[in-house]
Order: sequence, then structure tokens, then C-alpha cells
Amino acid sequence: MALSDQSLFHYGLLTFYLLGPSNIIALRFFQFPYGKYNRLGLGPTVSPPLAWFLMEIPSISLPFLLFPFGQHFTNPKAFVLMSPFLLHYFHRTLIYPLRLYQSTTQQKSKTTIGFPLIMAMNGSMVQLLNTYLQARWVSHYKSDYDSEGGLFWWKFFGGLALFLWGMRINLWADKVLLGLKRESGGYKVPRGGWFELVSCANYFGEIAEWLGWAVMTWSWAGFAFFCYTCSNLVPRACANHKWYLEKFGEDFPKSRKAVIPFFI
Repeated sequence: MALSDQSLFHYGLLTFYLLGPSNIIALRFFQFPYGKYNRLGLGPTVSPPLAWFLMEIPSISLPFLLFPFGQHFTNPKAFVLMSPFLLHYFHRTLIYPLRLYQSTTQQKSKTTIGFPLIMAMNGSMVQLLNTYLQARWVSHYKSDYDSEGGLFWWKFFGGLALFLWGMRINLWADKVLLGLKRESGGYKVPRGGWFELVSCANYFGEIAEWLGWAVMTWSWAGFAFFCYTCSNLVPRACANHKWYLEKFGEDFPKSRKAVIPFFI
């Protein structure tokens, strides 16, 4: 018997919550094979810019397919609420791959290993599930747009402030890291700004973004995305931090944390 849309949404939400603990367990034993952990032997590869595009494209295409079928399609609040999500993924799907491509072409060394296609497809499937949950909640299942009154705007602008603050950190950190990539000559210690506090300032910014999104949506779907983001980025940041310490030794600032200033 076919599942109703509501059952599909609930099962999808449960699956997304279960992905978090699965991530934490998996990342105790291995790191996703890209960036400094990239390696050969994982099947066909694509260029990193194309991989990012393939992974993130569901996040800016699926909302436009889902919104016309939502009961809030004519409600301006639904479009306002969805806009920060689309803003982030417009950059991540189109702008960031172009910047990454530019950095790669300007790199002195051309030894970059391709991104495993299987990992790009796996990332795309996760984004497909997540985007379905976020867009379907905002466009259809959120039932209190009108009954919340002014509380909707308090939650929206409070979460938006946190979201934009995190996005600013994320964009700045990406710029620093891409600049180091252009310099080539091997990995270097990122310095300045938030990198003086944490090894993975880009991850810290993204965690802050999706905490802001959870506040804006005030939903189990939004909170699931925040939890998944933490389960994905915090273990990876800890692994990166350990890698920096082992590679650079005494040259690496010992006061830095991995991803959350003064804490983790």
C-alpha cells in the first residue's frame, strides 16, 4: 500500500534523526574521503567543483517543485521563511563551486585528486531528503503561521540574526581556505579572525547558521537539520584539529579548539 504524504514526511524525519548517530559512529572509524583525506581507489571521480554542484543542487531545485503543492503556497510568510535556506544553498550550489574552480585553476600544483562520484551521489541523496523535509514543512505542514501572530516574526528575526552571523563567518572562512589553496605548496595553518579560536571556523559558521534555521522554523524538521549538521561537522572538525596538531606540532597554536570556541 502506498504511503500517504504525511506518513512519508514522518518516516523521512525519523530517518534523518537516525542519520545523526550513524554519522557519529561512522566518523569514529574513518573520515569521508575528500579534501586532506582524499584517496584513490574509490571508483570514478569528478572534479571537486562539479561534486559540490551535484551534492547541493537538490537544495535549490526541490523547493520550487514542492511549494506549488503546499497549502501555504499563497502565504507570503512561507516564502519569507524559506528564503534564508535558499540563500545559503544558492551560494553553496553555484557560487562556491565557481570559487573553488577558480582557486583550483590558479593553484601552482595540479595534483588535486578527484572527488569520488559515489560520495557526491551519497551527499546528493542526503540533501534530497533534508530539502524535502525543510521545504515540505515550511510550505505545507507548518500550521501556525496565522495563529502565532507577532511571535512568528520574533522567532524569524531572532533566528535570522544568528543565521546571517553564521553565514558571514562561513563565507569568510571559505575565503581564507580558498586563498591558502591558491598559494599551494602543501597545507598551511589558517590564521586570523575566528581561526585564532578554532581550527574549523567554516564549520562553526555553518553550525550557527542551522541553529538559526531551527529557531526560525521552530520545528522538529529544522532541529533535525541542526542535529545532523552537528553530527557531521563536529567529528570532522575534531579529526581536522588532530590532523593539524600532528602535522604542524609546535607551530600550531595550542589554545585553539576544534570547532566551538573555548569548548570543543
